[in-house]
Amino acid sequence: MPESPPTDREPALRTVAMPADTNPNGDIFGGWLMAQMDLAGSVAAVRRAGGRVVTVAVEAMSFHRPVMVGDLVSCYARVVRVGRTSLRVEVDTWVERYARSTVEKVTEGVFTYVAVDDAGRPRPVHLDPEV
Repeated sequence: MPESPPTDREPALRTVAMPADTNPNGDIFGGWLMAQMDLAGSVAAVRRAGGRVVTVAVEAMSFHRPVMVGDLVSCYARVVRVGRTSLRVEVDTWVERYARSTVEKVTEGVFTYVAVDDAGRPRPVHLDPEV
């Protein structure tokens, strides 16, 4: 596991974990964290696809450490494969621990999105990432 967040790109999403997102043990719900990762992945997918995308699969989720209230959560997303209508995005999540300034990788996952048109039908993803 890398020791620090990626330095070659900005986070696709950054938020603070709040008390309303906790389970009875005081840890942040895994589902809340997964939702943040899905949002981050969709940011990268929308940029690459040039428009609307929908999530069709989540695979290889790994929760390494808990997220706690007050942690600054940063999700880093990168497109790793582009198909005719789909995009595969890896998302790594790091936290800066509240009031400690320590940074830890807490989660990673792979999300698959499909580019869709206004009617929700799959549409081709441009081969040229600049389009």
